[in-house]
Amino acid sequence: MKIQKKFDVIIVGGGIAGMTAAIYTSRANLSTVIIEQEVCGGLVNSTHVVENFPSYMSINGMELMEKTLEQVEQLGVEVEQVAEIVSMDILGDQKRVETTEAIYTSRASILATGRVPVPLGMETECEQIHYCSVCDGTAYKGKKVLIVGGGNSGFDEALYLLSLGVEQITIIEMMDCFFASQTTQDKLTGNKKVAAYTSTKIKELIEDGKLKGVVLENTMTGETNIVDIDGIFVFIGQKPNTSIFDASVNLDNTGYVIANADMETNLKGVFSAGDVNQKSYRQITTAMADGTIAALSAEKYIHSR
Repeated sequence: MKIQKKFDVIIVGGGIAGMTAAIYTSRANLSTVIIEQEVCGGLVNSTHVVENFPSYMSINGMELMEKTLEQVEQLGVEVEQVAEIVSMDILGDQKRVETTEAIYTSRASILATGRVPVPLGMETECEQIHYCSVCDGTAYKGKKVLIVGGGNSGFDEALYLLSLGVEQITIIEMMDCFFASQTTQDKLTGNKKVAAYTSTKIKELIEDGKLKGVVLENTMTGETNIVDIDGIFVFIGQKPNTSIFDASVNLDNTGYVIANADMETNLKGVFSAGDVNQKSYRQITTAMADGTIAALSAEKYIHSR
């Protein structure tokens, strides 16, 4: 029989929005649990340098999240990491979340599941395809890599990979221009170790037990060329991580949660915060603001009942 645990608030997702919410609910004397399917920190963990967070001129993303988690745990919040959720029932007055290890119930819940990287979209079991250079970049020192995605993420990660000692980087973007800031582009385009191509996509992976190279295709001319590479890093965007509750919470046509200014969803006692929400701007600081509002709204909801 699974362990039964009861809380005032269940927070699903341990990114910066979820952890900020937990700080506020715990300070309001609401018993709180964070349930995170991976490790706390979310996408910020994969950010090499954060330079737009108040109080730090520059800080590693994972370090920032470790400091936040330490504060959360010191406030007495129960944190369940690497917890696989098998079912959720958040329709009634009592919210219920079941993991492989336990069953959690609460009076309110905050959904802060964030976003996940968009996959490359090619049928392969290749282990040399990655979505986080901070996590996997070290293995490519002295090797050649392909970066898919010409936005800020792709160019920022390329700079980081160069700092690790990667021998050669090829950046491709399917559209006819790059979308990274011009300052970031200028840092890379003059580097002899970097080749950058627009209107280009992967046509085929060349594998022989492991990745050997790729066939690139110009989307305007149809011309192809072979590039020898040892690994691929994909940065073509993120999608909302809402599959575990999409049958009960109202979502927009792209899968983001529809919440009002108080972070209330269509369900009573269910709030949402952070990148999973439908909104214009997604930054660490905006996610923190959402988490704050969601927690205060949850406190008001619980006390009103």
